[in-house]
Amino acid sequence: MLFGVSNFDRQGIINNVVALAKATRVFDIPLVLSTVETGFSGYIWPQLKAIFPDHTPIERSSMDAWNDKNFVGAIEKTEKKKIVLAGLWTETCVALATVQALFDGYEVFVVEDCCGDVSQLSHDNAMKRIVQAGAKPVTSLSVMLEWQRDWANRGTYDAVMDIVKNHYGAYGMGVEYAQTMVHGAEPSRLPGYVPVAPSTKKRVA
Repeated sequence: MLFGVSNFDRQGIINNVVALAKATRVFDIPLVLSTVETGFSGYIWPQLKAIFPDHTPIERSSMDAWNDKNFVGAIEKTEKKKIVLAGLWTETCVALATVQALFDGYEVFVVEDCCGDVSQLSHDNAMKRIVQAGAKPVTSLSVMLEWQRDWANRGTYDAVMDIVKNHYGAYGMGVEYAQTMVHGAEPSRLPGYVPVAPSTKKRVA
């Protein structure tokens, strides 16, 4: 489905989704993953599987996840009435589920920079539709910072800063600069790159 996205940079969407996924773990937010993998959309992104290796996505056939009883049941099991939602494409999987969830009494926050669509018009119309229906547009960064709320919450501070440095560009660079050049901290020791071993198979000419 990401192949068909043209309104946002695809790598940017992956980056923002991974950042949001990491934040759900930092703040112990109940998570529901859902896909239409079998014979249509392809497997869930390996970047997400790496963050949730033991989390099995709910497989569905409907473009509207809210039409799937297993998905709705998983949402109900969280006992939460606020949903932070993202997906591909905005005008179908996101908009349809959002409108129905709102109708059923949920408060829905759509993480716009974690969504994408086949055109800017499609995405913009979908966002207008869900806002008119009562959903709130947010970004991955705004969601994480709202969960953090106070920099005095030291239990999550370092993890949030790690996500910022890895995924939020100029903001992350600014944090690193302030910590090292202004406050004299040691430079961050982010995880090193582990190269993939070269294949031992012979190439076919």
